[in-house]
Amino acid sequence: MRRLTLTQRLAVAFSVLLLACCGASAWIQIRASDMHEKEVVQRLSRDLAGHIALSASLMDDNGLRTDAVRQLFGQLMSVNPSVEVYLLDNEGRIRGDDAPPGRVKRDRVDLAPVKRFLAGKPLPILGDDPRSLDARKVFSAAPLQLPGRAPSGYIYVVLLGEAHDELAARVAASSVLRTTLWSIALVALLGLLAGLTAFGLITRPLRRFADAMRRFDANGEPDAQPPLPHSSAAGARDEIAVLETTFEQMADRIGEQWRELKRQDQQRRELIANLSHDLRTPLTSLHGYLETLALKGATLEAGERDRYLSIALAQSEKVGRLARALFELARLESGLVQPAIEDGSLVDLVQDVFAKFELTAKARDVTLDARIEPRLPNVHADLGMIERVLTNLLDNALRHTPEGGHVAVELATRDGDVTVTVRDTGPGVPAALRERLFRRPVGSWEVAPGDAHRGGLGLLLVQRMLQLHGSEARLVDEPRGGAVFTFALRAAGR
Repeated sequence: MRRLTLTQRLAVAFSVLLLACCGASAWIQIRASDMHEKEVVQRLSRDLAGHIALSASLMDDNGLRTDAVRQLFGQLMSVNPSVEVYLLDNEGRIRGDDAPPGRVKRDRVDLAPVKRFLAGKPLPILGDDPRSLDARKVFSAAPLQLPGRAPSGYIYVVLLGEAHDELAARVAASSVLRTTLWSIALVALLGLLAGLTAFGLITRPLRRFADAMRRFDANGEPDAQPPLPHSSAAGARDEIAVLETTFEQMADRIGEQWRELKRQDQQRRELIANLSHDLRTPLTSLHGYLETLALKGATLEAGERDRYLSIALAQSEKVGRLARALFELARLESGLVQPAIEDGSLVDLVQDVFAKFELTAKARDVTLDARIEPRLPNVHADLGMIERVLTNLLDNALRHTPEGGHVAVELATRDGDVTVTVRDTGPGVPAALRERLFRRPVGSWEVAPGDAHRGGLGLLLVQRMLQLHGSEARLVDEPRGGAVFTFALRAAGR
Protein backbone atom coordinates (compact mmCIF):
# COMPACT_ATOMS: atom_id res chain seq x y z
CA MET A 1 0.00 0.00 0.00
CA ARG A 2 2.91 2.37 0.63
CA ARG A 3 3.97 2.32 -3.03
CA LEU A 4 0.48 2.99 -4.33
CA THR A 5 -0.53 6.48 -5.34
CA LEU A 6 -3.21 8.36 -3.44
CA THR A 7 -5.75 7.62 -6.18
CA GLN A 8 -4.93 3.91 -6.07
CA ARG A 9 -5.13 3.78 -2.28
CA LEU A 10 -8.49 5.57 -2.35
CA ALA A 11 -9.73 3.17 -5.05
CA VAL A 12 -8.65 0.09 -3.06
CA ALA A 13 -10.19 1.40 0.16
CA PHE A 14 -13.42 2.34 -1.65
CA SER A 15 -13.60 -1.07 -3.36
CA VAL A 16 -13.16 -2.93 -0.09
CA LEU A 17 -15.73 -0.73 1.62
CA LEU A 18 -18.17 -1.10 -1.28
CA LEU A 19 -17.81 -4.90 -1.32
CA ALA A 20 -18.30 -5.00 2.45
CA CYS A 21 -21.42 -2.85 2.16
CA CYS A 22 -22.78 -4.98 -0.69
CA GLY A 23 -22.12 -8.17 1.29
CA ALA A 24 -23.85 -6.70 4.32
CA SER A 25 -26.72 -5.54 2.13
CA ALA A 26 -27.07 -8.99 0.56
CA TRP A 27 -27.04 -10.65 3.97
CA ILE A 28 -29.63 -8.18 5.31
CA GLN A 29 -31.87 -8.69 2.27
CA ILE A 30 -31.65 -12.48 2.49
CA ARG A 31 -32.20 -12.34 6.22
CA ALA A 32 -35.15 -9.98 5.81
CA SER A 33 -36.61 -12.16 3.07
CA ASP A 34 -36.24 -15.23 5.28
CA MET A 35 -37.88 -13.53 8.25
CA HIS A 36 -40.64 -12.22 6.00
CA GLU A 37 -41.31 -15.72 4.69
CA LYS A 38 -41.41 -17.09 8.23
CA GLU A 39 -43.79 -14.39 9.38
CA VAL A 40 -46.11 -14.98 6.42
CA VAL A 41 -46.09 -18.76 6.98
CA GLN A 42 -46.68 -18.36 10.71
CA ARG A 43 -49.54 -15.89 10.18
CA LEU A 44 -51.19 -18.13 7.59
CA SER A 45 -50.86 -21.21 9.81
CA ARG A 46 -51.47 -19.48 13.11
CA ASP A 47 -54.66 -21.45 13.82
CA LEU A 48 -53.47 -24.75 12.39
CA ALA A 49 -52.69 -26.30 15.78
CA GLY A 50 -56.01 -25.08 17.17
CA HIS A 51 -57.96 -26.73 14.35
CA ILE A 52 -56.06 -29.96 14.94
CA ALA A 53 -56.84 -29.86 18.64
CA LEU A 54 -60.59 -29.21 18.01
CA SER A 55 -61.18 -31.49 15.07
CA ALA A 56 -59.60 -34.67 16.30
CA SER A 57 -60.30 -36.93 19.26
CA LEU A 58 -56.76 -37.24 20.54
CA MET A 59 -57.87 -37.75 24.11
CA ASP A 60 -60.53 -39.59 25.98
CA ASP A 61 -61.33 -40.12 29.57
CA ASN A 62 -58.39 -42.49 29.83
CA GLY A 63 -55.91 -39.90 28.45
CA LEU A 64 -54.08 -39.75 25.12
CA ARG A 65 -55.09 -42.10 22.38
CA THR A 66 -51.73 -43.14 20.99
CA ASP A 67 -53.12 -44.79 17.89
CA ALA A 68 -55.22 -41.73 17.06
CA VAL A 69 -52.24 -39.42 17.56
CA ARG A 70 -50.00 -41.32 15.19
CA GLN A 71 -52.73 -41.72 12.61
CA LEU A 72 -53.59 -38.03 12.62
CA PHE A 73 -49.96 -36.91 12.56
CA GLY A 74 -49.22 -39.21 9.67
CA GLN A 75 -52.19 -37.89 7.70
CA LEU A 76 -51.21 -34.28 8.28
CA MET A 77 -47.59 -34.80 7.27
CA SER A 78 -48.74 -36.64 4.15
CA VAL A 79 -50.97 -33.76 3.14
CA ASN A 80 -48.29 -31.09 3.91
CA PRO A 81 -44.79 -32.60 4.07
CA SER A 82 -43.31 -29.32 5.33
CA VAL A 83 -45.11 -29.53 8.68
CA GLU A 84 -44.12 -31.66 11.63
CA VAL A 85 -46.68 -32.29 14.42
CA TYR A 86 -45.79 -33.03 18.02
CA LEU A 87 -47.77 -33.59 21.18
CA LEU A 88 -46.38 -31.91 24.31
CA ASP A 89 -47.36 -32.22 27.94
CA ASN A 90 -47.73 -29.30 30.31
CA GLU A 91 -43.97 -29.25 30.96
CA GLY A 92 -42.99 -29.32 27.33
CA ARG A 93 -41.95 -32.97 27.13
CA ILE A 94 -42.67 -34.63 23.78
CA ARG A 95 -45.38 -37.26 24.28
CA GLY A 96 -46.22 -38.06 20.70
CA ASP A 97 -44.90 -37.68 17.13
CA ASP A 98 -44.77 -39.46 13.79
CA ALA A 99 -41.08 -38.89 13.07
CA PRO A 100 -38.95 -41.76 11.71
CA PRO A 101 -37.00 -43.54 14.43
CA GLY A 102 -33.96 -41.64 15.65
CA ARG A 103 -34.86 -38.32 14.01
CA VAL A 104 -36.10 -36.58 17.16
CA LYS A 105 -33.08 -35.07 18.95
CA ARG A 106 -34.89 -33.41 21.87
CA ASP A 107 -37.08 -34.89 24.56
CA ARG A 108 -38.68 -31.55 25.45
CA VAL A 109 -39.47 -28.16 23.95
CA ASP A 110 -39.12 -24.75 25.61
CA LEU A 111 -42.63 -23.55 26.39
CA ALA A 112 -41.73 -19.84 26.69
CA PRO A 113 -42.09 -19.20 22.90
CA VAL A 114 -45.31 -21.25 22.95
CA LYS A 115 -46.80 -19.07 25.66
CA ARG A 116 -45.76 -15.89 23.80
CA PHE A 117 -47.43 -17.29 20.67
CA LEU A 118 -50.64 -18.08 22.54
CA ALA A 119 -50.54 -14.62 24.16
CA GLY A 120 -50.62 -13.03 20.67
CA LYS A 121 -47.14 -11.44 20.71
CA PRO A 122 -45.75 -9.97 17.43
CA LEU A 123 -44.70 -12.55 14.83
CA PRO A 124 -42.49 -14.23 13.83
CA ILE A 125 -41.84 -16.20 16.99
CA LEU A 126 -39.27 -18.96 16.76
CA GLY A 127 -39.45 -22.10 18.86
CA ASP A 128 -37.27 -25.18 19.38
CA ASP A 129 -37.01 -27.71 16.55
CA PRO A 130 -37.31 -31.20 18.06
CA ARG A 131 -35.27 -32.65 15.19
CA SER A 132 -32.26 -30.41 15.93
CA LEU A 133 -30.28 -29.55 19.03
CA ASP A 134 -29.86 -25.86 18.21
CA ALA A 135 -32.23 -24.91 15.36
CA ARG A 136 -35.26 -22.69 15.95
CA LYS A 137 -38.22 -22.52 13.61
CA VAL A 138 -41.65 -20.93 13.23
CA PHE A 139 -44.50 -22.98 14.64
CA SER A 140 -48.17 -23.09 15.49
CA ALA A 141 -49.39 -24.21 18.90
CA ALA A 142 -52.66 -24.78 20.74
CA PRO A 143 -53.60 -26.18 24.14
CA LEU A 144 -54.99 -29.69 24.25
CA GLN A 145 -57.85 -30.24 26.74
CA LEU A 146 -61.14 -32.01 27.28
CA PRO A 147 -64.27 -29.95 27.87
CA GLY A 148 -64.51 -28.90 31.48
CA ARG A 149 -60.99 -29.94 32.31
CA ALA A 150 -57.66 -28.09 32.63
CA PRO A 151 -55.21 -28.24 29.65
CA SER A 152 -53.27 -31.46 29.67
CA GLY A 153 -50.78 -30.60 26.94
CA TYR A 154 -50.18 -28.75 23.66
CA ILE A 155 -50.32 -29.45 19.96
CA TYR A 156 -46.96 -28.19 18.61
CA VAL A 157 -46.69 -27.87 14.83
CA VAL A 158 -43.32 -27.01 13.24
CA LEU A 159 -44.37 -25.21 10.05
CA LEU A 160 -41.09 -25.42 8.10
CA GLY A 161 -39.74 -28.86 8.86
CA GLU A 162 -36.94 -30.99 7.45
CA ALA A 163 -38.71 -31.54 4.14
CA HIS A 164 -38.88 -27.78 3.64
CA ASP A 165 -35.20 -27.38 4.57
CA GLU A 166 -34.12 -30.07 2.08
CA LEU A 167 -36.17 -28.54 -0.69
CA ALA A 168 -34.93 -25.03 0.14
CA ALA A 169 -31.33 -26.25 0.00
CA ARG A 170 -31.92 -27.72 -3.47
CA VAL A 171 -33.53 -24.58 -4.83
CA ALA A 172 -31.17 -22.14 -3.09
CA ALA A 173 -30.05 -20.93 -6.50
CA SER A 174 -33.60 -20.18 -7.54
CA SER A 175 -34.42 -17.35 -9.92
CA VAL A 176 -35.47 -14.97 -7.13
CA LEU A 177 -32.23 -15.46 -5.22
CA ARG A 178 -30.17 -15.25 -8.39
CA THR A 179 -31.96 -12.07 -9.41
CA THR A 180 -31.32 -10.54 -6.01
CA LEU A 181 -27.63 -11.44 -6.04
CA TRP A 182 -27.16 -10.29 -9.63
CA SER A 183 -28.90 -7.01 -8.81
CA ILE A 184 -26.59 -6.42 -5.86
CA ALA A 185 -23.57 -7.31 -8.00
CA LEU A 186 -24.69 -4.87 -10.71
CA VAL A 187 -25.21 -2.09 -8.17
CA ALA A 188 -21.78 -2.83 -6.70
CA LEU A 189 -20.16 -2.68 -10.15
CA LEU A 190 -21.88 0.58 -11.08
CA GLY A 191 -21.00 2.06 -7.67
CA LEU A 192 -17.39 0.99 -8.10
CA LEU A 193 -17.14 2.57 -11.55
CA ALA A 194 -18.81 5.77 -10.32
CA GLY A 195 -16.54 5.89 -7.28
CA LEU A 196 -13.36 5.37 -9.31
CA THR A 197 -14.46 8.05 -11.77
CA ALA A 198 -15.22 10.45 -8.92
CA PHE A 199 -11.86 9.77 -7.27
CA GLY A 200 -10.11 10.36 -10.57
CA LEU A 201 -11.86 13.72 -11.00
CA ILE A 202 -11.25 14.71 -7.39
CA THR A 203 -7.57 13.77 -7.37
CA ARG A 204 -6.78 15.22 -10.79
CA PRO A 205 -6.00 18.67 -9.31
CA LEU A 206 -3.86 16.91 -6.70
CA ARG A 207 -1.93 15.10 -9.43
CA ARG A 208 -1.44 18.35 -11.31
CA PHE A 209 -0.37 19.99 -8.06
CA ALA A 210 2.09 17.16 -7.32
CA ASP A 211 3.55 17.43 -10.86
CA ALA A 212 4.01 21.16 -10.39
CA MET A 213 5.80 20.60 -7.08
CA ARG A 214 8.07 17.97 -8.65
CA ARG A 215 8.95 20.35 -11.48
CA PHE A 216 9.55 23.11 -8.99
CA ASP A 217 11.87 20.86 -6.97
CA ALA A 218 13.65 19.43 -10.02
CA ASN A 219 14.52 22.78 -11.56
CA GLY A 220 16.85 23.66 -8.70
CA GLU A 221 16.58 27.44 -9.06
CA PRO A 222 13.23 29.18 -8.62
CA ASP A 223 13.95 31.62 -11.43
CA ALA A 224 14.17 28.65 -13.81
CA GLN A 225 10.73 27.49 -12.74
CA PRO A 226 8.40 27.10 -15.75
CA PRO A 227 5.04 28.78 -15.46
CA LEU A 228 2.63 26.73 -13.39
CA PRO A 229 -0.77 25.91 -14.89
CA HIS A 230 -2.99 28.66 -13.61
CA SER A 231 -5.89 27.34 -11.55
CA SER A 232 -9.21 28.10 -13.18
CA ALA A 233 -10.96 27.79 -9.79
CA ALA A 234 -9.15 30.60 -8.03
CA GLY A 235 -12.40 32.02 -6.73
CA ALA A 236 -13.97 28.66 -5.88
CA ARG A 237 -14.36 27.12 -2.46
CA ASP A 238 -12.64 23.88 -3.48
CA GLU A 239 -9.87 23.31 -0.92
CA ILE A 240 -7.64 21.62 -3.52
CA ALA A 241 -8.02 24.56 -5.92
CA VAL A 242 -7.27 26.98 -3.07
CA LEU A 243 -4.17 24.94 -2.16
CA GLU A 244 -3.03 24.93 -5.79
CA THR A 245 -3.54 28.67 -6.13
CA THR A 246 -1.68 29.27 -2.84
CA PHE A 247 1.24 27.17 -4.07
CA GLU A 248 1.33 29.12 -7.33
CA GLN A 249 1.47 32.38 -5.39
CA MET A 250 4.15 30.97 -3.08
CA ALA A 251 6.22 29.82 -6.07
CA ASP A 252 5.89 33.28 -7.64
CA ARG A 253 7.00 34.94 -4.40
CA ILE A 254 9.95 32.56 -4.03
CA GLY A 255 10.94 33.30 -7.62
CA GLU A 256 10.72 37.04 -7.01
CA GLN A 257 12.72 36.75 -3.79
CA TRP A 258 15.32 34.62 -5.54
CA ARG A 259 15.68 37.14 -8.33
CA GLU A 260 15.91 39.94 -5.77
CA LEU A 261 18.64 38.04 -3.92
CA LYS A 262 20.55 37.57 -7.17
CA ARG A 263 20.14 41.26 -7.98
CA GLN A 264 21.35 42.25 -4.51
CA ASP A 265 24.25 39.84 -4.79
CA GLN A 266 25.17 41.39 -8.13
CA GLN A 267 24.95 44.85 -6.58
CA ARG A 268 27.12 43.69 -3.68
CA ARG A 269 29.75 42.48 -6.12
CA GLU A 270 29.60 45.78 -7.99
CA LEU A 271 29.78 47.65 -4.67
CA ILE A 272 32.93 45.81 -3.66
CA ALA A 273 34.50 46.35 -7.09
CA ASN A 274 33.61 50.05 -7.20
CA LEU A 275 34.61 50.60 -3.59
CA SER A 276 37.97 48.94 -4.18
CA HIS A 277 38.58 51.13 -7.20
CA ASP A 278 37.45 54.39 -5.59
CA LEU A 279 39.26 53.84 -2.33
CA ARG A 280 42.45 52.94 -4.13
CA THR A 281 42.64 56.31 -5.90
CA PRO A 282 42.53 58.64 -2.84
CA LEU A 283 44.53 56.22 -0.70
CA THR A 284 47.24 56.00 -3.35
CA SER A 285 47.31 59.79 -3.64
CA LEU A 286 47.35 60.19 0.17
CA HIS A 287 50.15 57.65 0.52
CA GLY A 288 52.17 59.31 -2.26
CA TYR A 289 52.04 62.78 -0.79
CA LEU A 290 52.76 61.57 2.75
CA GLU A 291 55.69 59.55 1.47
CA THR A 292 57.01 62.60 -0.39
CA LEU A 293 56.73 64.69 2.78
CA ALA A 294 58.48 61.98 4.76
CA LEU A 295 61.38 61.67 2.31
CA LYS A 296 61.77 65.25 1.15
CA GLY A 297 60.15 67.25 3.92
CA ALA A 298 63.44 68.88 4.95
CA THR A 299 64.22 70.06 1.39
CA LEU A 300 60.78 71.33 0.40
CA GLU A 301 59.87 74.96 0.62
CA ALA A 302 57.21 75.95 3.15
CA GLY A 303 54.58 76.79 0.50
CA GLU A 304 55.12 73.54 -1.37
CA ARG A 305 55.01 71.51 1.86
CA ASP A 306 51.74 73.19 2.87
CA ARG A 307 50.25 72.38 -0.55
CA TYR A 308 51.22 68.70 -0.16
CA LEU A 309 49.66 68.61 3.29
CA SER A 310 46.47 70.26 2.03
CA ILE A 311 46.13 67.70 -0.76
CA ALA A 312 46.79 64.83 1.65
CA LEU A 313 44.16 66.16 4.07
CA ALA A 314 41.62 66.53 1.24
CA GLN A 315 42.21 62.93 0.15
CA SER A 316 41.95 61.76 3.75
CA GLU A 317 38.69 63.63 4.18
CA LYS A 318 37.34 62.06 1.00
CA VAL A 319 38.17 58.57 2.26
CA GLY A 320 36.62 59.31 5.66
CA ARG A 321 33.49 60.75 4.10
CA LEU A 322 33.05 57.69 1.91
CA ALA A 323 33.69 55.32 4.82
CA ARG A 324 31.15 57.12 7.04
CA ALA A 325 28.52 57.04 4.30
CA LEU A 326 29.06 53.34 3.69
CA PHE A 327 28.90 52.60 7.42
CA GLU A 328 25.67 54.55 7.78
CA LEU A 329 24.16 52.82 4.73
CA ALA A 330 25.11 49.41 6.15
CA ARG A 331 23.42 50.26 9.46
CA LEU A 332 20.25 51.41 7.70
CA GLU A 333 20.05 48.31 5.51
CA SER A 334 20.80 45.92 8.37
CA GLY A 335 17.41 46.56 9.93
CA LEU A 336 18.97 47.35 13.30
CA VAL A 337 18.26 51.08 13.04
CA GLN A 338 14.73 52.08 14.01
CA PRO A 339 13.49 55.68 13.91
CA ALA A 340 12.77 57.41 17.22
CA ILE A 341 9.37 58.80 16.27
CA GLU A 342 8.16 61.97 17.95
CA ASP A 343 6.05 65.03 17.19
CA GLY A 344 8.08 68.06 16.11
CA SER A 345 8.09 71.24 14.10
CA LEU A 346 9.34 70.86 10.55
CA VAL A 347 9.52 74.66 10.23
CA ASP A 348 12.14 74.91 13.00
CA LEU A 349 14.05 72.02 11.42
CA VAL A 350 14.22 73.77 8.04
CA GLN A 351 15.45 76.97 9.68
CA ASP A 352 18.23 75.03 11.47
CA VAL A 353 19.34 73.39 8.22
CA PHE A 354 19.28 76.77 6.44
CA ALA A 355 21.51 78.21 9.15
CA LYS A 356 23.96 75.36 8.53
CA PHE A 357 24.26 76.22 4.79
CA GLU A 358 23.98 80.00 5.01
CA LEU A 359 27.72 80.70 4.64
CA THR A 360 28.12 78.13 1.86
CA ALA A 361 25.21 79.67 -0.08
CA LYS A 362 26.68 83.20 0.26
CA ALA A 363 30.07 81.98 -0.88
CA ARG A 364 28.52 80.56 -4.04
CA ASP A 365 26.11 83.47 -4.52
CA VAL A 366 23.07 81.14 -4.23
CA THR A 367 19.79 82.30 -2.69
CA LEU A 368 18.12 80.08 -0.09
CA ASP A 369 14.36 80.43 0.15
CA ALA A 370 11.81 78.75 2.46
CA ARG A 371 8.19 78.73 1.29
CA ILE A 372 6.04 77.57 4.21
CA GLU A 373 2.28 77.23 4.21
CA PRO A 374 0.56 79.10 7.07
CA ARG A 375 -0.48 77.07 10.13
CA LEU A 376 1.57 74.11 9.04
CA PRO A 377 1.01 71.15 11.45
CA ASN A 378 3.83 69.34 13.20
CA VAL A 379 5.10 66.05 11.81
CA HIS A 380 5.31 62.60 13.38
CA ALA A 381 8.86 61.49 12.55
CA ASP A 382 12.45 60.98 13.70
CA LEU A 383 13.60 64.61 13.53
CA GLY A 384 17.28 63.62 13.53
CA MET A 385 16.85 61.48 10.41
CA ILE A 386 14.71 64.11 8.69
CA GLU A 387 17.41 66.71 9.42
CA ARG A 388 19.94 64.41 7.72
CA VAL A 389 17.58 64.00 4.75
CA LEU A 390 17.20 67.78 4.36
CA THR A 391 20.97 68.25 4.81
CA ASN A 392 21.78 65.78 2.01
CA LEU A 393 19.20 67.25 -0.36
CA LEU A 394 20.26 70.86 0.28
CA ASP A 395 23.96 70.01 0.03
CA ASN A 396 23.27 68.27 -3.25
CA ALA A 397 21.21 71.22 -4.56
CA LEU A 398 23.91 73.75 -3.64
CA ARG A 399 26.64 71.68 -5.34
CA HIS A 400 24.74 71.70 -8.64
CA THR A 401 23.30 75.20 -8.62
CA PRO A 402 25.45 77.75 -10.50
CA GLU A 403 26.33 81.18 -9.14
CA GLY A 404 23.34 83.48 -8.96
CA GLY A 405 21.01 80.48 -8.77
CA HIS A 406 18.20 79.73 -6.40
CA VAL A 407 17.43 76.84 -3.96
CA ALA A 408 13.99 76.62 -2.35
CA VAL A 409 12.38 74.40 0.28
CA GLU A 410 8.59 74.25 0.16
CA LEU A 411 6.39 72.95 3.00
CA ALA A 412 2.68 72.31 2.43
CA THR A 413 -0.14 70.00 3.55
CA ARG A 414 -1.74 67.52 1.19
CA ASP A 415 -4.24 64.77 2.08
CA GLY A 416 -3.37 65.07 5.78
CA ASP A 417 0.40 64.74 5.18
CA VAL A 418 3.12 67.38 5.17
CA THR A 419 4.93 67.43 1.83
CA VAL A 420 8.52 68.66 1.55
CA THR A 421 9.84 69.83 -1.82
CA VAL A 422 13.47 70.81 -2.52
CA ARG A 423 14.04 72.49 -5.88
CA ASP A 424 17.06 74.17 -7.45
CA THR A 425 17.92 76.00 -10.67
CA GLY A 426 20.80 73.74 -11.63
CA PRO A 427 21.18 71.60 -14.79
CA GLY A 428 18.82 68.91 -13.46
CA VAL A 429 19.34 65.17 -13.53
CA PRO A 430 20.51 63.61 -16.81
CA ALA A 431 18.06 61.15 -18.35
CA ALA A 432 20.66 58.38 -18.25
CA LEU A 433 20.82 58.58 -14.44
CA ARG A 434 17.10 58.76 -13.68
CA GLU A 435 16.49 54.98 -13.64
CA ARG A 436 19.24 54.21 -11.11
CA LEU A 437 18.92 57.42 -9.15
CA PHE A 438 17.57 55.75 -6.01
CA ARG A 439 19.66 52.57 -6.29
CA ARG A 440 23.27 51.73 -5.57
CA PRO A 441 25.61 53.63 -7.91
CA VAL A 442 26.95 51.56 -10.76
CA GLY A 443 29.64 53.93 -11.90
CA SER A 444 32.34 55.66 -9.90
CA TRP A 445 31.84 56.05 -6.17
CA GLU A 446 34.27 58.91 -6.07
CA VAL A 447 31.51 61.41 -5.28
CA ALA A 448 30.45 63.28 -2.19
CA PRO A 449 27.79 61.70 0.02
CA GLY A 450 25.36 64.44 -0.88
CA ASP A 451 25.95 64.12 -4.62
CA ALA A 452 22.48 62.70 -5.21
CA HIS A 453 22.08 64.20 -8.71
CA ARG A 454 24.61 61.71 -9.99
CA GLY A 455 23.04 58.80 -8.14
CA GLY A 456 25.64 58.73 -5.36
CA LEU A 457 25.34 57.55 -1.77
CA GLY A 458 23.61 60.72 -0.60
CA LEU A 459 20.29 60.04 -2.28
CA LEU A 460 20.49 56.34 -1.40
CA LEU A 461 20.81 57.29 2.29
CA VAL A 462 17.90 59.71 1.91
CA GLN A 463 15.71 56.98 0.42
CA ARG A 464 16.56 54.43 3.14
CA MET A 465 15.78 56.94 5.92
CA LEU A 466 12.46 57.90 4.35
CA GLN A 467 11.54 54.24 3.87
CA LEU A 468 11.86 53.80 7.63
CA HIS A 469 9.13 56.47 7.88
CA GLY A 470 6.88 54.73 5.37
CA SER A 471 7.67 57.34 2.73
CA GLU A 472 10.00 57.71 -0.25
CA ALA A 473 11.72 60.44 -2.23
CA ARG A 474 10.60 61.12 -5.79
CA LEU A 475 12.19 63.05 -8.61
CA VAL A 476 9.60 65.40 -10.14
CA ASP A 477 9.83 66.50 -13.75
CA GLU A 478 10.37 70.24 -13.94
CA PRO A 479 9.70 71.82 -17.38
CA ARG A 480 11.60 75.00 -16.36
CA GLY A 481 14.76 73.04 -15.65
CA GLY A 482 16.55 72.21 -12.43
CA ALA A 483 16.01 69.26 -10.10
CA VAL A 484 12.95 68.85 -7.88
CA PHE A 485 12.80 66.24 -5.10
CA THR A 486 9.74 65.71 -2.93
CA PHE A 487 8.62 63.46 -0.09
CA ALA A 488 5.78 63.34 2.43
CA LEU A 489 5.67 62.90 6.21
CA ARG A 490 2.72 62.00 8.40
CA ALA A 491 1.23 64.97 10.20
CA ALA A 492 1.04 64.78 13.98
CA GLY A 493 -2.31 63.71 15.39
CA ARG A 494 -3.34 61.56 12.39
